[in-house]
Amino acid sequence: MFNQSTGFQSLLKEGGRHFSGVDETLLKNIEACKNLAQITKTSLGPYGMNKLIVNHLGKHFVTSDTNTMVTELEVMHPAAKLVVMGAKAQEQECGDATNFVVSFSGELLMRAEELLKEGIHAVDILKGYELAQMKTLEFIEPLKVWSCKDLRSQEELQKCVKTAIASKQLGFEAPLARLVAEACVQVMPATPSKFDVDSVRVTKIQGGSPDSSFVVQGMAIARGPSGVETCKEKAKVAVYAAGIESQSTETKGTVLLESAEQLQNYTKGEEQRMDEFIKSIKDAGVDVVISGGSISEIAGHFLNKYKIMVLKIVSKFELKRVCRTVGATSIIRTGPPLPEELGYVESIKVEEYASQKLTILKTRDAKIATIVLRSASPNVLDELERAVDNAVNVVRCVAKDPHFLPGAGATEIELAHQLQQFGATVPGLDQYAVLKFAEALEVVPKILAENSGHNHTDAITLLYSEHQQGKKNIGIDVEGGSIVLDAAENGILDHAESKKWAIRFALDAVLTVLHVDQIIMAKQAGGPGAPQGGGGGRDAD
Repeated sequence: MFNQSTGFQSLLKEGGRHFSGVDETLLKNIEACKNLAQITKTSLGPYGMNKLIVNHLGKHFVTSDTNTMVTELEVMHPAAKLVVMGAKAQEQECGDATNFVVSFSGELLMRAEELLKEGIHAVDILKGYELAQMKTLEFIEPLKVWSCKDLRSQEELQKCVKTAIASKQLGFEAPLARLVAEACVQVMPATPSKFDVDSVRVTKIQGGSPDSSFVVQGMAIARGPSGVETCKEKAKVAVYAAGIESQSTETKGTVLLESAEQLQNYTKGEEQRMDEFIKSIKDAGVDVVISGGSISEIAGHFLNKYKIMVLKIVSKFELKRVCRTVGATSIIRTGPPLPEELGYVESIKVEEYASQKLTILKTRDAKIATIVLRSASPNVLDELERAVDNAVNVVRCVAKDPHFLPGAGATEIELAHQLQQFGATVPGLDQYAVLKFAEALEVVPKILAENSGHNHTDAITLLYSEHQQGKKNIGIDVEGGSIVLDAAENGILDHAESKKWAIRFALDAVLTVLHVDQIIMAKQAGGPGAPQGGGGGRDAD
């Protein structure tokens, strides 16, 4: 016990590690966060690059979506994890602007590193950053250029989501925005603030082009029926969660058959009970049965005999959504359904797209709408789904706060411009941190310019020159020949509340990293390491 090393190491178990001081802790933490931000930066904006990620299960992801990246990368560094947690909090709160959180956090820490190397204490940087954040959120309010007046107007919703989709799928923003707007209008509740993102589902079909995607008022399930019936109109629906098959007994028994006649009669009782059960379903007026479990062959035979359409859904979550769509109650007993347990569909039919069977359930007052996406490859379909998911989350945010800011980096440059003017009036060492915060805000227009092939120095200089003349909506032109454009006139809009949350989450992560002055690591728990070359044990001999 008393032969251990001296100093702090003597407090720890053997194998524990300890780092302290600016060089060993703060700068190493900042370096890790900068490396993470470097990965996501190049994916920002419409011309952002994709990342090919292979996860621990060997699954491939080709994506420019930051939330997918940080989730699948499985970041282990404790400081970088804080930035990842900030991005995930942004995803849960707003569903958009996660790249901004990671990129802005990395840029703030890079600027803080410059100040630390100049000899300014971390506490002064913290104070300056907090002051700058408070002022930034104040400066955002007058920059709002547009607000969505009517959430039941497809044109206005398209304008809301177009920028979010264009940042992921440039070229497909018009058709995808139309689909998202149509689906959201169909399921928009009487009180828009209660809009639920789970009401808009996505079904993917490989084959065709994104332009041939469409919206279903109800649900679209990517599988065919289990029986021979393929179409029903104005039908009552029964949902059996436990499946449709004969119940086996809890105890085992032995049956002695003494003649061929007994063998023939043996299964007749089971058949008769199943026949009575299916007939009782038919007598209740049911034309469609949806099963959450297996359907025995004998049950399938009688369902076909009574011309009942049967659909099997394995996922219990999908089954819940079906119940919501058709207004049915899930039944867990074997018996005829009660009238109040039945649901109703206007039509249920099976269609085929690119050799893929699709069962479409349409209802009168749809509580769920499904966007059926079509494309040539699974990776493109996954990216389209992520773009739709972002857009639906923007609609959810708009339902709570309808205000928008100019996009294309215009808001960030205007905030940086105003912060620099404010920073010049701040006394003490806090001033340096406020000015660095303003510089960090330049990261968005800088990356947008770089990713779209412009010289970022020329772009930033031109933006500052325009904003000094009072043109607050001027941002980066990623498509045209000129470097800048009026973001508000071109319909490039960022949701105001999402931007505020992103700044808050980014700064929270940065302040937490800057507050750390020591890293203390215990020895990793676990038994002996795996043998060299994989396998092991007797089987390997």
